[in-house]
Amino acid sequence: MPPPVENTIALLTRTPATLDARLRGFPESMTHQNEGKDTWTPTDVLAHLVHGERTDWMHRARIIRQSGETHPFPPINRSAFKQESPARSLPQLLDDFTSVRSANLTELQNWNLQPQDLALRGTHPNFGPVTLSQLLATWATHDLTHLHQISRILAYPYREAVGPWSRFLGVLQCSGHSAPA
Repeated sequence: MPPPVENTIALLTRTPATLDARLRGFPESMTHQNEGKDTWTPTDVLAHLVHGERTDWMHRARIIRQSGETHPFPPINRSAFKQESPARSLPQLLDDFTSVRSANLTELQNWNLQPQDLALRGTHPNFGPVTLSQLLATWATHDLTHLHQISRILAYPYREAVGPWSRFLGVLQCSGHSAPA
């Protein structure tokens, strides 16, 4: 049984404040570090989240509600943020994320979703049929995945410094945030 929509919205509502508390005011050396070649920085992760708010979650939810399975979701370019926001500062990205997330959640809450709405289906370009409930659950879990990823990135420079304690620090043991798409 999927989590209640209220729980999903509670998670989604808290992500901007969590990111703001975690990242605002950090030195650029921390927010522009990564875990090695072809990995993201905390600033990249935030730009990716902003892009997703504008192009993915609510857009796909609207498609499900308006067209069902007859109009497949457009594919998502997970790295499109690199072209969209290369010059925006971390504080600008934090502010943008807060603003666009707030607007999206206001719209979502105004839908007053009922169980029959959550069962509505859309068509994912790779997975085929998916429900609105699955999309919303994925949105919240996507946030949690990237919060974990940022923790891992911030911990990365400490992997040697902690010495023998490293084996007890799970954030240093994790090797990635998700499987390739």
